[in-house]
Amino acid sequence: MDFEKNRFNMVEQQIRPWDVLDTTILDLLFHVKREDFVSDNQRQLAFVDTELPLPNGSKMLQPKMEARLAQDALIQSGDKILEIGTGSGYLTALLAKLGKHVVSVEIDPSQKDRAAAHLKKAGIANVTLVEGDGVLGLPQQAPYDVIVVGGSLPVVPQELKDQLAVGGRLIMVAGDLPVMGCKLIQRETDTSFRETTLFETCIERLKKFEAVEPARFSF
Repeated sequence: MDFEKNRFNMVEQQIRPWDVLDTTILDLLFHVKREDFVSDNQRQLAFVDTELPLPNGSKMLQPKMEARLAQDALIQSGDKILEIGTGSGYLTALLAKLGKHVVSVEIDPSQKDRAAAHLKKAGIANVTLVEGDGVLGLPQQAPYDVIVVGGSLPVVPQELKDQLAVGGRLIMVAGDLPVMGCKLIQRETDTSFRETTLFETCIERLKKFEAVEPARFSF
């Protein structure tokens, strides 16, 4: 299989048409090898425009979704980043290449170990993986310049917003089926936030919350 040809097609046919036009992000997609972040039997599917199942039952986001999250978080080279839901570790790797350091929280210990192996293979060292339920963040290491949530929730938790540094950005998908929105929340002052809906999309709930009715969430 010609991985480089498929990588090129992924970028040109899936990712650019989804308004990922930042050249830094596009270049990064050629350097971080997505096929190294999936199971051996999925390597030929690594560039397909679909969510790929992970061994723990959760799913790896579509390539275009990972690229949009990385782009729209507006990451700077000195940023401290919190990622909720490590998953395969691919988005983690993109974030780590863009920022200074990533703290990534994964609820499943086996998946955390798999992501750690993927990141090591890719030579990504500026990541700290933490086992735990990250839906309310990791306040003991706050504040963060960027928070990225790798699964959807019905609402944006105030606890995550409160862990942003002034000027920081939180990007996540919130809402309920059939329509969810990708939200960008920017902390403007200690007490004020600005929220923008960037686009509509639907992705899986964060693990442990996928079967919970929206009315049962309270943040």
